Amino acid sequence: MCDREMCRVEDRDKKRRRFAIGTMGLRKLGEIRVEKLKNSMVNVRSGKMKMMLIRAMTTVLLWICLVQLTALGGSLGPRVLKGWPSCFTQDSHSAAALDVKLLPVHARVLPHKRVYKNNGYLVVSCNGGLNQMRSAICDMVAIARYLNVTLIVPELDKTSFWADPSEFEDIFDVDHFITSLRDEVRILKQLPPRLKKRVELGMVHTMPPVSWSDISYYHNQILPLIQKYKVVHLNRTDARLANNGQPLELQKLRCRVNFRALRFTNQIEELGRRVVKLLRQNGPFLVLHLRYEMDMLAFSGCTQGCNAEEVEDLTRMRYAYPWWKEKIINSDLKRKDGLCPLTPEETALTLRALDIDRDIQIYIAAGEIYGGKRRMDSLAAAYPKLVRKETLLGAADLQYFQNHSSQMAALDYLVSLESDIFVPTYDGNMAKVVEGHRRFLGFKKTILLDRRVLVELIDKYTSGLLGWDEFSSAVKDTHAQRMGNPRKRLVIADRPKEEDYFYANPEECLQPSDDDDEEAVNIL
Repeated sequence: MCDREMCRVEDRDKKRRRFAIGTMGLRKLGEIRVEKLKNSMVNVRSGKMKMMLIRAMTTVLLWICLVQLTALGGSLGPRVLKGWPSCFTQDSHSAAALDVKLLPVHARVLPHKRVYKNNGYLVVSCNGGLNQMRSAICDMVAIARYLNVTLIVPELDKTSFWADPSEFEDIFDVDHFITSLRDEVRILKQLPPRLKKRVELGMVHTMPPVSWSDISYYHNQILPLIQKYKVVHLNRTDARLANNGQPLELQKLRCRVNFRALRFTNQIEELGRRVVKLLRQNGPFLVLHLRYEMDMLAFSGCTQGCNAEEVEDLTRMRYAYPWWKEKIINSDLKRKDGLCPLTPEETALTLRALDIDRDIQIYIAAGEIYGGKRRMDSLAAAYPKLVRKETLLGAADLQYFQNHSSQMAALDYLVSLESDIFVPTYDGNMAKVVEGHRRFLGFKKTILLDRRVLVELIDKYTSGLLGWDEFSSAVKDTHAQRMGNPRKRLVIADRPKEEDYFYANPEECLQPSDDDDEEAVNIL
């Protein structure tokens, strides 16, 4: 019995030891498996981290390459509009080349912010039409930069003859304007809240700066006011900075704002590209800035070719606007002095005398021509391929531009820049600013009409004192060196209104032309 009991006890002990050993084995096995699982998870995480790191580094490298290529492309071939055909290529008429160049390129690198002690805030209200305001904006940016102040995005004129309600951002790409100049001057869309409230309450120093002033005037007269009041509002901006005698860097900054920072909205640029493409499909084209609208004639007092009723209407309009200072005007004397825009009839004779091809497309960059069809008949007879934006585009395309004269003018501005020939019939603000911009683009052909000589020649021809050949030869000789070719800006001390306008010939910003000796009368 004892032996049996002892055997049972031994068996139980063996089973317990085996169970304990099995349990320990299972635990050990479990621990090993858990450890393997942890190691595998670590390996997986490590692999994912490596993949993420590789992807991030690849993205950074690709981005750096893209930025470098974009910068290189921008330095080799600058464009006025993204995707527009180059103004320096000879095959600019090619529709195929145009289609290739219309591919959008949006990558850009922001310049570093310029850090400076802010002396205060400059608020400006521009006056006049689009191109008068455009040059004024360039001046105000340059002034703000040299005074070390913060510029508030300029307010556009809404009370002039055109009564255009457009805001800055309706015409220009405001974000590009701000960011592209941040290495020069700080620009804000509006004043900080505390100062904005003071301005809204009328607690602001408002004044018009003196016309044609040197930058030293702004340092000595305007800067102390900004430092005193924190905010100064300039309520007139036309021709407030002198054409000449300014620091070279200031002149170059005016150009940079004009040619780089002031870019139109995408909507306006895209429509401009469409118009140019439609014109290019039919060959070369000439843009005629026919400044023969009612407001121009009323302002200038030029009534050549108008009937008695039209003269009366123009006179009435001139007296209706008190800021048009000149009221009593001798139209005949003014015309003989070359101070009147050419009429459509005079323009037709001039283009024919210059041997402009009868079959060329002529894009009319202007508003409604005063006198309508009656005044345009002779021009249409001489050049049957007259077109306007309204004839090239549908009503739906222009619906957002209706009653927005500045936006319409922006569209004409873009087409004018891209034309083979640009001919203004009056030296107004658009004519001058486009002339200067075309010089910047490589001295593109711009026929600058000498109206004083032309009206004398036209009167002699129409009265029979000159035959056609003599008349045509005289017109060509007069304009042989007036084709937008390089020349020095005319400086007249103490008479800035009579000297060359900076924006018509910004020579400090222009590259020398390779074809200065090109025969100017070889138009096409």
